[in-house]
Amino acid sequence: MKLIPLAAALIAVAATPFAFAADPAPAGTPATPEAWAGKMLDPTQNASAFKDPKAFVPWMNAVVDPATAMAMSQAMMNPNTSVRMMSGMMSPAAYQNYMQFLDPAVSMKWMGAMMDPNFYTAAMMPFMNPNLYMKWMMAPMDPRMMNLGMQMMNPGLYANWMMAPMSPQAMNTMMMPMNPATYTNMMGAAMNPQTYGMMGGFMDPNAYNAMLQGFNPMMFMAPMTAPGAPAAQAPAAPAAPAAPAPAAK
Repeated sequence: MKLIPLAAALIAVAATPFAFAADPAPAGTPATPEAWAGKMLDPTQNASAFKDPKAFVPWMNAVVDPATAMAMSQAMMNPNTSVRMMSGMMSPAAYQNYMQFLDPAVSMKWMGAMMDPNFYTAAMMPFMNPNLYMKWMMAPMDPRMMNLGMQMMNPGLYANWMMAPMSPQAMNTMMMPMNPATYTNMMGAAMNPQTYGMMGGFMDPNAYNAMLQGFNPMMFMAPMTAPGAPAAQAPAAPAAPAAPAPAAK
């Protein structure tokens, strides 16, 4: 009879590692290797996987997938990818992307994940999947990998790189440091309390105004008034007349 509770306990233990991985992925999680490569090469989004443990697990699965490496290699052969990365690094969104690590909520999420054994199991699941190693063994024969090798012999690849500095996208990127709006937007992002999450409350002037309600600094700056004259004492009441002595008998 003890075998039934023991079997139930083993099934529960075996099912718990998948609890973390079964949680729904955050909104905006890429679904294709090309989308993952685009997000990883975007300075305005490439840190999102490290702000939430639930976003880190899909990111880890994509990193160890050879299809993502092929898509990223294909993207890096395109000069427009480098232009987008340069313009993204000068975008206020890139500053906000990394300053959000100052939010204590990010640290609290990771502290909770560090105490959750399901997180470790979900992160290690790709390495325990034999299909992953089979993908890497078959990667040299993948048509996408062969296409990468053929691109090196394509004269159009080198022609695109030679013409890249004269493309309108590259010229706009080179003009961004001379555009005053670039610095204005960056200063606006730096002074925006929403950039820092919960820590942005320290940069919100309204937070200090609420604490100073009822405080009048003029109380300390006003000169001391001269002491007033002592109040005049009221005149003493006249003494009552003495009672007449009684007559002798």
